[in-house]
Amino acid sequence: MTRRPLIWGLSLLGVMMLCGSAFAGGVSPYLPLNLDPAVQNAIDRVLILGDQPVLVRPIPAALVLRALPKACRVDRPLCERVRKYLRRYMHGTGVEFTSVSLAATAGKSNTTLPNQHGRRAQSPYQVSGAAYIQPNPYMLLNVGGVGYQGRFTPTGTMLSLGFDWAQLDIGWRDHWWSPLTDSSMLISTEAPTMPSITLSNTLPLTRLGLQYQLFVARMSEQQHIELTNGTFTHGYPKMGGIMVGIQPVSGWSLGIQRVMIWGGGAAGGESLSDIMQAFIDPTKAQTTGFNSGTHVVAKQEASVTSDFIFPGPEPFSVYFEYAANDTSMGRSYLFGKPDISAGIDFAHLGPFDLTYEFNSWSPTWYVHSVTNVQTGYQYGITNDYQSIGNWFGDQRVPATASTFANEVGGQSNMVRVGWTPPFGGYLQLRLRELANEAQTVYATYPYKTEYLGSLSYSYPWHGYAVGAEIGGGRDIFGHHYIMVEGFLRDGEALFSHYDPVSAFTGKRPKGDDLFVNVGANYYRTLVYRPNGAATIRYYKPWAYSPAVTIGARRRISAHQDIGVGVDLDSINGRLLLGLRMVDYRYRFDWPIAVHAFVGAARYSAPTPAYGLYLGTGLEWLHAYRGWNVGLDFRSVVSAQRLGDLRTAHYHLDTYYTIDTWSLYLSHDF
Repeated sequence: MTRRPLIWGLSLLGVMMLCGSAFAGGVSPYLPLNLDPAVQNAIDRVLILGDQPVLVRPIPAALVLRALPKACRVDRPLCERVRKYLRRYMHGTGVEFTSVSLAATAGKSNTTLPNQHGRRAQSPYQVSGAAYIQPNPYMLLNVGGVGYQGRFTPTGTMLSLGFDWAQLDIGWRDHWWSPLTDSSMLISTEAPTMPSITLSNTLPLTRLGLQYQLFVARMSEQQHIELTNGTFTHGYPKMGGIMVGIQPVSGWSLGIQRVMIWGGGAAGGESLSDIMQAFIDPTKAQTTGFNSGTHVVAKQEASVTSDFIFPGPEPFSVYFEYAANDTSMGRSYLFGKPDISAGIDFAHLGPFDLTYEFNSWSPTWYVHSVTNVQTGYQYGITNDYQSIGNWFGDQRVPATASTFANEVGGQSNMVRVGWTPPFGGYLQLRLRELANEAQTVYATYPYKTEYLGSLSYSYPWHGYAVGAEIGGGRDIFGHHYIMVEGFLRDGEALFSHYDPVSAFTGKRPKGDDLFVNVGANYYRTLVYRPNGAATIRYYKPWAYSPAVTIGARRRISAHQDIGVGVDLDSINGRLLLGLRMVDYRYRFDWPIAVHAFVGAARYSAPTPAYGLYLGTGLEWLHAYRGWNVGLDFRSVVSAQRLGDLRTAHYHLDTYYTIDTWSLYLSHDF
């Protein structure tokens, strides 16, 4: 059994070598993740200006090269700096990047720093880098690593084989499956990099812009893996995942992702057929299992992501992630224990850039107790005991036999402001806030609200960036830290003199619009609390409330638009936040348009409820002096919230289905 994956991998590689070289490009190196804010900002700006949405990272250098021609028509000086930075990847051998930082630290807090491969606040140094050898276009060997106090990981050390349509990466390759830049629910750079085998394409395929990625990784050794017979084992669990995305039109991408965690020690490994069954029918895998004994699929997580770019004098990207670590109400298509994340990234506001990201999650993320068909990982979904996903997973206390303190939900916010001054260099301010919920049955610890902040400045010097950063904050325990850090990094993406205001020539294409809807809702709410014979199910009376929508659309043909939006509604006196991840509109030759959208919603019940968000409607275009009149039907499907300590039903989950008729006036800008 142990030889089969190797045989399959070699067979696949042989087929790739035989049939791909005649019509495909070679392998592509990847750009480093979360190591230098100046380089990351320059790359992200080029991708936005080049109309290239991003669903997964690290970003292949080939994808940035693909975006450069379009971006150069808008900001040539920026493109020339990025093009110069990418030249280091275009030789037979070379150094991809280097970074050395030394820090003086103080304070009682030693919290894990977000997205830094497990580095903690009291670490006095960090070193990282990577070099490569590429003997031919279809083979690339990288040697790299990330080190800080107490740990070194060979991040970036891997062998890449294949083509732009099928690149096989074997080694310590990072994975980041989200368009958000500060948080990723399924897998990120919060924990040290796991050794893995990954198959993906580095450039979009077909007219749909198809993108895929598959990987299998070995997690670090875990103690206290509880088996279904009540005994414990220890070993190396496995993590695998599949991602599929499309970019059918310029400037918009949609992706779906799934990951599974299984095995370790006596928990064993799963057969390919069992994993496929669990993938196809996750509800059955969670309730009846596919095996007897201890060999079971232990945990699954899934997400839907979207990234939309709006061009113009102030171009921006709007992106969403709707994720879950369970199913809901016995239906595989309904997300259970969900998370909603959203962000907006303004690539050019004069000499500034601005990013805001929001994340709200329900309890049980990254933890899993044993059931009669599933193994339990008492240290959670971790690698070297650091969260594999979002950084909030490390901002909780460990669980014990008598508490559920690590199973809390919560909310985080991040704002990042960058400034490219006329005298050169790059200045960046980043602020983070995180609050764990204190009202659910899972909240048994008096958490403090966490605040983190940093201010950095870097300036080019002989091909490098020399600079300093000051950071600090208060962690979830109320402890503080401060860090003053000096660094030397790659600086070829920085300017010594640059005026981004005069260099930028972006214009909004005809037919691309921002819009605002203002109107009223007529709504009804179904409340459902399953409890066997004592199940509660009732409708609240129909009621009225105000409704506001803010969104953006791009014209993709003579009659079609694609866009995104945010709905702000008052339902039963509480905020309903609806995220339109995809909003499609068709305009007829006469002044009528139809549209439909799909997304996710957060209902601010006593504890938040999350659910699928759907809608469709009609618009009478330009009904009066540029105003449109619209009528929508919208539905939040089975929004789930977990039990609340402040109610008599704290041990029961509650589901809300909210149906709304919305009449509104709409104006384009």
